[in-house]
Amino acid sequence: MTRDGGAWRRIRRIAAAGLGAALLTLASGCAAAADTRTVITVWSWEPSMRAVIEDFEQANPDIRVELDATSGYTNLNRFIQDGYNLPDVVQLEYYALGQYAVSGQLLDITDRVADYAGQYTPGTWSSVQLNGTVYGLPMDSGPMAFFYNEDVFRQAGVDAASIRTWDDYYEAARKLKEIGVYITADAGDASFFNAMVWLAGGRPFLTSADGKEVTVCLDTDAGVARFTAFWQRMIDEGLVATNLTTWSDEWKAALGAGQVASLFSGAWMPSLLLADVPGGSGLWRVATMPTENGVQTNAENGGSAMGVLRSTRKPEAAFRFIDYVCHDAQGIATRVAGGAFPADNATLNDEEFLSRTTITDSRGIDIPYFGGQRFNEVLAQAAREVSVGYQYLPFEVYARSDFSDTVGTAYRWSAKALRYNTAKARIEAGERTADGEEITLPEDPGQRVSMMDGVALWQRDLLEYGTNQGFTMSSAS
Repeated sequence: MTRDGGAWRRIRRIAAAGLGAALLTLASGCAAAADTRTVITVWSWEPSMRAVIEDFEQANPDIRVELDATSGYTNLNRFIQDGYNLPDVVQLEYYALGQYAVSGQLLDITDRVADYAGQYTPGTWSSVQLNGTVYGLPMDSGPMAFFYNEDVFRQAGVDAASIRTWDDYYEAARKLKEIGVYITADAGDASFFNAMVWLAGGRPFLTSADGKEVTVCLDTDAGVARFTAFWQRMIDEGLVATNLTTWSDEWKAALGAGQVASLFSGAWMPSLLLADVPGGSGLWRVATMPTENGVQTNAENGGSAMGVLRSTRKPEAAFRFIDYVCHDAQGIATRVAGGAFPADNATLNDEEFLSRTTITDSRGIDIPYFGGQRFNEVLAQAAREVSVGYQYLPFEVYARSDFSDTVGTAYRWSAKALRYNTAKARIEAGERTADGEEITLPEDPGQRVSMMDGVALWQRDLLEYGTNQGFTMSSAS
């Protein structure tokens, strides 16, 4: 028994030694397989970005990408101030890019992209530059287009496809009102306002070459005056639903019910219309933007670029990533398949892209949302017509948040006046509520607030804010 016990002890020692050797070999193998790739962090909300990253990592096995799809400008500003937790690559809307370029946060990539200019639409390429210096690459674009519910317009006796001028649009709005429909909704959206001013030839913001001197001429700019006069008339006559905030559930429901018949929006809208107003499938169409006098021109409404933060310690890997996302044909194709509207001329001229008549939904099913129309042909033409020369403020992120507190007051007054006047007219006509109760007169809207009143408030705020931020501010007043 003793002899047998000793044998078992020897066997156990041999087994333990063997296990130890195996573990040592395994550990050595793990060490050999350690991930030595360069790691970059990317902030992007692009829905297709995970698929793009997977393709990029396969094509670039020496780089690993960590994605943050939730962080926005608030976190970016805070981390810049704190000096840590900054990403290497950021997706920035065109209107915001200049703010981070002026403040020295973005890497100058001009020398790396010397021959890229002709590969993008003029509007998007100009939007990634500040005084000739390139700070990012265009990801997508948002040339404005006229999206409309053809069925509702037909009920009002209007051929929406023939609308070319603002007067045409106004007359169509009056006919739609006769059947109880608003032509569009606008509760005061800075993005929409700026795009329409751009469309009208306005240039209300000017920045010096070094980004330190800023002129705000909202109250004297001819484009601002032209658009506000047109839109004020639309609002005053109750042709615009000023009580519906874009993207709200009420707004989506009104579009779905045919109570709001159209919208001016960026070319990224098709997939969102499909998602937010699925019941409109087959009823909607798209046309180029009507302009003041019918002359073909256009503006950007949305769209974004991808840039490298100057604080990165991995500029080569970061640039290779944005180059793949925004310049490589495969990277672009993956994003376009996911619903992005392209900024590059090659895709915009591609027959397969132009001939599409369906939008792919979240289930992967192709839906003929625009009734078989080759909608990308219209949107590609809209992209080619975008004028250049419009400048954003070097603190545009703040400016757009302040819009609601200034110009937005005119919209809120209009919504109050609309409720008040509607109730008053019903009372004078002897009407009652559906329950047979007397109609209550809402609060009097008080003294009228016009859009130009709001614009004056906005200009004052912007001049004050810019001065407090260290810019040399001036106006053309």
